[in-house]
Amino acid sequence: MPIDEADHGPLPAQRELRSGSSPWSVGPPVRSVSLKKSTRCEVAVVGSGITGSLCAEALTGAGKSVIVVDRLPPGTLSTAASTSMLLWELDTSLAELSASHGFDKAARLYKRSFAAVEELGKFIAANGIECGFAARPSLYLADEGGTADLAAEETARRRAGLPGELLSAAALERRFRMRRPGAILSSGAAEADPLCLARSVLAAAAERGALVVRDEVISYAWDAHAAHLELAEGREIEAGHVILATGYDMPDFLDPPIHRVQSTWCFATAPERTERLWPEHALVWEAADPYLYARTTPAGRIIAGGEDEPIADAGQRREMSPEKIERLLAKMRKLWPEADYAVEHAWSAAFGTTEDGLPLIGRVPGAPRLLAAYGYGGNGITFSFLASRILAAMIDGEGRAWFDDFAIDRDPPPSAG
Repeated sequence: MPIDEADHGPLPAQRELRSGSSPWSVGPPVRSVSLKKSTRCEVAVVGSGITGSLCAEALTGAGKSVIVVDRLPPGTLSTAASTSMLLWELDTSLAELSASHGFDKAARLYKRSFAAVEELGKFIAANGIECGFAARPSLYLADEGGTADLAAEETARRRAGLPGELLSAAALERRFRMRRPGAILSSGAAEADPLCLARSVLAAAAERGALVVRDEVISYAWDAHAAHLELAEGREIEAGHVILATGYDMPDFLDPPIHRVQSTWCFATAPERTERLWPEHALVWEAADPYLYARTTPAGRIIAGGEDEPIADAGQRREMSPEKIERLLAKMRKLWPEADYAVEHAWSAAFGTTEDGLPLIGRVPGAPRLLAAYGYGGNGITFSFLASRILAAMIDGEGRAWFDDFAIDRDPPPSAG
């Protein structure tokens, strides 16, 4: 059964992170409970999407007592809105990131993202998670203006030891039957069913003892020794640490200046015949702002999205959906005219991004017992996996110098002024 907006019922407009219907399967059941009395745990995770689920799995694997709290069924908001294109390439190109951070640091950041996709694949395989995970090439298309920027990007990747082959217009058309001035073809990306992945991971954490609570956190408090969560049903949770994994529904006390909320629009076609899909099941995206992105699924669907705008209001996002979906369809028909494009699902969603294209992962400034993960941009699940490993290490008292690259209170990049 696919996920649609009825799965979470009405929400206040400012908190509605997803509208419409996405094609993902529900995945394995995860039992949730209501607390009968106030309780304690070592770590409370707020949010049961892909980030919260991966954090709960990592923490229970380390022997921690964990409570996961969410007002809605697991994964039914931001995670269900994901197109699950598991790219290691960031929204900010390596060449651009090098200009603001220096090449050595930019290359290290890109390599960490590359490793995160690789390690996520190993994790899924080792745990036998059936979520449609498959390695895919990524195809980074030049915009209509030419390939000059792509040539600089390919040079930077080669210098960093990262994969990437610059395709000419002729080579692109010959191999992928797409007409653009050129593209960078890279290995190391992947795809999955995001909701099935999130629920499978959360189910594994629950088997280890994580308690999944269906309730809403209505207030946070903390001191030097513990954090305290007040729930809507009247119970309280005292935790040694709290992880905020609430998608893009950021608490009011957390307002990083380099973070902003955007909206994106997506559609999924009815299953197409194999010959109507592009070769190699490549994950396609553009060197443009905003960029078009697209993938196929094992069921033969084409999933595409884009037309991003800095809009946070859900009502405005919904009103714009028909026009946005038509624009996406026009772009896809031009790029890949061989498909039927019978739209079976259409949705829109809020997502968070940052000025430098890097996620916000780490300790909440001024709140020593709170940690958080936000601002993923177009690398949602890739950064979710990275965040789960960073936050679990932090809670264990393990620090790494490179964790500061993702600090929530870091300065904006120099180019941002």
